[in-house]
Amino acid sequence: MLKNKFLTFLSFLAITFSTSLIGGLATIKFKEPWYSLLNKPTFNPPDWIFGPVWTSLYLMMTVAIWLYWHSNYSDRNTVYIYFIHLVFNTTWSVVFFVFHNMALALLVLIILIALIINLILRFKRVKMLSAFLMIPYLLWCSFALILNTSLIILN
Repeated sequence: MLKNKFLTFLSFLAITFSTSLIGGLATIKFKEPWYSLLNKPTFNPPDWIFGPVWTSLYLMMTVAIWLYWHSNYSDRNTVYIYFIHLVFNTTWSVVFFVFHNMALALLVLIILIALIINLILRFKRVKMLSAFLMIPYLLWCSFALILNTSLIILN
């Protein structure tokens, strides 16, 4: 059982951080000079903050889904929703940084936040710690929603 738990953790970790890799590559390749030329709100975080924050969030997301998966009442549909939410997570970076479409990125972010809330509610019924681990992610994405909206208004 321990080996199975270890392998599932590694699997969830690889899948979750693959999302990070794809989004990160899209951001690095297409961010500049476009993003630097945008008018930004005063509360726009410095670039260096995004790496540590997202690394922490992806790790918490991984632990949340792993704990949920190994609980007594987990269901596959919730895991599928987790994977779908990862697609939307990556899609935001591609739409925003590759296509420079802030309005469509905002729509993707709204869907992503709805999926995160859905996951929190599903996790809460089975594994409260998994729900709690998703709250910082929800808060960060809510901040991103405000930031994304501000960028549309300012540009």
